[in-house]
Amino acid sequence: MSALAFTVMALVLSGPVPAMLARATWPSRAPRAAIVLWQSIALAAVLSAFSAGIAIASRLFAPGPDGRPTATIASEIDVLGWPLWVTYMGVFALTLVIGGRLAVAVVQVAIATRRRRAHHRMVVDLVGKSHKSGLRVLDVDEPLAYCLPGVRSRVVVSEGTLTSLADNEIAAILSHERAHLRARHDLVLEMFTAVNAAFPRFVRSASALDAVRLLIEMLADDAAVRAAGPTPLARALVTCATSRTPVGALAAGGPTTVVRVRRLGGAGNSLVLAAGAYATAAAVLVVPTVAVVLPWLTELNRLFTA
Repeated sequence: MSALAFTVMALVLSGPVPAMLARATWPSRAPRAAIVLWQSIALAAVLSAFSAGIAIASRLFAPGPDGRPTATIASEIDVLGWPLWVTYMGVFALTLVIGGRLAVAVVQVAIATRRRRAHHRMVVDLVGKSHKSGLRVLDVDEPLAYCLPGVRSRVVVSEGTLTSLADNEIAAILSHERAHLRARHDLVLEMFTAVNAAFPRFVRSASALDAVRLLIEMLADDAAVRAAGPTPLARALVTCATSRTPVGALAAGGPTTVVRVRRLGGAGNSLVLAAGAYATAAAVLVVPTVAVVLPWLTELNRLFTA
């Protein structure tokens, strides 16, 4: 029954749990810990799915003393019975699908994102002007500010941003964008995008990716507050709220501006909530991780001692 248990765990961690966490309000007071919890849930869901496949494979293809399988898929029908055998094979097929989709999604997301950023970086370098602060300045009246992560990263602002914001507000918005680049928040988003694409649509939660996007912006906001204070950042965010961002970039403004500005005037981050989130993240990973490692070690031991 371990295969069924891991299947249920994978389904729960990829659907209901992310949906409940996305509705919670506490993550805004511990964004870094909340992101770690989101990562642990996503990783545990993948490990649980693989654990189900390993559990079935170890039952259907268990090696004997000579290292060869002691049973075939068809021979296990008599042992398990048709209902359980069909369920096992369905779970095993789903595991293979998730593994294949995850591998393909990781490659596709990485290639597509880097191509878009490289193209936009080339355009920015051609039409933008260099600034003494290492920025690329676009001759656009609309206030906008965003960054293009990667090895050749860029922080891009418009003339409208430089003329509309005060010096401390510019410092806040630049601190926000440089925090994205320094922490490589884009890699976190890539991971969640790939995991979201790997699980079938009928079991995954679409809210996970949006929740992580918001938390990443909150993390960058916290860095900006430490550099320039909450009031200059709030004014800068409101000014850049309606700006449009190219795909693959990380921008200060956007549809989450209202939520983030309200957060700046609310209660600060909580160490207690952060500690609880870190502890929960560790607990979520223990069972599926051990379940994956131990079967592999057992099978390797059988093979080498045969």
